[in-house]
Amino acid sequence: MTLIPTLTESVSRARTDLRMGLPVMLGSYVAAAVETLSPDRLALMRALGPAVLAITERRAGTLKARVYDGDLARIEVPGSADWAWLRAVADPAGDLMTPMKGPFVSERGGAVMAHRAAIALAKSAQLLPAALLVRVDAPLEGLTQLAPEAALTQLATEAHLAPVAAARLPLLAAENSKLHIFRPDDGAAEHYAVEIGAPARDKPVLARLHSACFTGDVLGSLKCDCGPQLHAALGAMGAAGEGVLLYLNQEGRGIGLANKMRAYSLQNQGFDTVEANHRLGFEDDERDFRIGAGILREMGFSAARLMTNNPRKVDMLASHGIAVTERVPLITPRNRHNSGYLDVKAAKSGHLL
Repeated sequence: MTLIPTLTESVSRARTDLRMGLPVMLGSYVAAAVETLSPDRLALMRALGPAVLAITERRAGTLKARVYDGDLARIEVPGSADWAWLRAVADPAGDLMTPMKGPFVSERGGAVMAHRAAIALAKSAQLLPAALLVRVDAPLEGLTQLAPEAALTQLATEAHLAPVAAARLPLLAAENSKLHIFRPDDGAAEHYAVEIGAPARDKPVLARLHSACFTGDVLGSLKCDCGPQLHAALGAMGAAGEGVLLYLNQEGRGIGLANKMRAYSLQNQGFDTVEANHRLGFEDDERDFRIGAGILREMGFSAARLMTNNPRKVDMLASHGIAVTERVPLITPRNRHNSGYLDVKAAKSGHLL
């Protein structure tokens, strides 16, 4: 052990740097997240050499940009392009008003690991998945330094979740409840577990993996079924006298609240949930359900009766050491605001509704 940052700590530092608008070094490339890059820093980066904009294959599909690298496209930044041009390519908010942003020239051939790592870091920082990269002859002193391959490996590694604190917390649904806080070792957001009663560790526990939804859980949004599902799951566990609800901080299917609001804005333009995510440059679902399996294992459980309509959750738990002995449906009433959303969940995401 030394005072020098580990790879995990360096990746966490790079994530924070990008959120602050500070570039990082990925191998021989200076890389910055487009969303937080200021016009002044953009000018400084462009003075270093030719710039390339890395976007996901999903975003490139919307822009009709050629994709030669599978999961991403590298677009040459024209000499006349300014900060507004970069934001317009990265952010779909104005796509319908200015649909023709090209023509785009995509790079073909050569190394792409730095570009892939930059997009992955932007996603992990819950920023728009678009990054500006400039190749330099020598690393810039003072910037966080990462090898692209190592950064990608670290970002894909399952974080260890350590218990931080726990205390009794009487709930409306069940007075005999305890709230547990778990902190991942990769510097990402903490996650929570609501333990109702004293469920046996040697039997399948009634469990729910619930992704945070500020709009539905707190504000009572009618656009989704998250709030009703949360309270229905707690109510069922309270009636049973035991259970564990995992509250995972993966807002908006893992893209964060800001991007979720961007997706809502696109939905107001007529796109469905999946289409909106793709236009932003994300996949249908960016959540990591290994987190739920890790918390259950840390709490001493090895099997669960899982309250879910999402078969992917069942498969993910089963592949990470938690046997799912039963899928318990969690169906809540529809309303005129979320009916289309639920139809898309069933048709495009495989939810059993």
